[in-house]
Amino acid sequence: MVNLPQMEYQRRQMLEPLKGLENITTDGVRVRLCANIATQPDIALAQENDADGVGLMRSEFIYLENMAPPAEEEQLEIYRFAVESFPGKRVVIRTMDLQSDKQLPYLYQTKENNPALGIRGVRFAMTYQNLLRTQLRAILQASAFGKAAIMFPMIVSEQEVRALKGILQEEMALLKKNQIPFDPEIEVGVMIETPAAALMSDRLAKEVDFFSIGTNDLTQYTLAADRQNPQMEPFYEPQHPAVLRMIAITVKNAHAAGKWVGICGELACDHTLLPLFLTLGVDELSVPPAFILSVRQYIRQMDLSKSKQKALEMIL
Repeated sequence: MVNLPQMEYQRRQMLEPLKGLENITTDGVRVRLCANIATQPDIALAQENDADGVGLMRSEFIYLENMAPPAEEEQLEIYRFAVESFPGKRVVIRTMDLQSDKQLPYLYQTKENNPALGIRGVRFAMTYQNLLRTQLRAILQASAFGKAAIMFPMIVSEQEVRALKGILQEEMALLKKNQIPFDPEIEVGVMIETPAAALMSDRLAKEVDFFSIGTNDLTQYTLAADRQNPQMEPFYEPQHPAVLRMIAITVKNAHAAGKWVGICGELACDHTLLPLFLTLGVDELSVPPAFILSVRQYIRQMDLSKSKQKALEMIL
């Protein structure tokens, strides 16, 4: 009997020839295939598996692993390493997506009965603006060493985006005054992971350079199903037509404004949905590093001209 390590070794060997190849369907539709990362081992695996860049760099671990607020210099070192690890490729760094169920020893946080609907994402960042400003300065400085991008999580309105962009502009002005280099044209995007953001994506697209659809939370909030509750597993349906319609609306509105859009949630790995995502025109899929080559394999075997109608039926 073949053991699991041997089976995994054989699987990797079969996927090895896919390195260096395009993510393109048999009928010529291309998509970027990037990695979701958090730590240095993730970066190494993303490089090994030939990622087109980083579609989501989670920054929460920097805050959770410290007994004191992470310093600007410490964060800069982490972000710079990530950016320099993918020369010429975009690295999208998501600002802290923290909530009260993850208590930080250096902050006073009120315990919430439902943290998923409480002070999290940009609400957390705006509540603790000193942490946000430090993080933004670190990301901006890292942008001088490669193609960094900033992404804000849990957006629900254009007013939030404008407020965040205002803070970003203030930190840019401070760096400029102190003659600290950064990319003044750094891309700024938002996560689409609430029904509000999806439905307002036409307006949000006018404020940002790109969208990234976080399907895990988008499913949770669209279906009112707590994804952290094991009892809700039968009711948590990522392929629910309502979720897929939210994705379709977002892609349509992004492209109407000339902006690119990616998917970075678990659905980006779902090969049964790849025909729909590529038919809709999703520009980028960001997946765990270990899944990059297997998703590339599915893409390269796909003929959208034959599966387009069936794919669209999922949202009709």
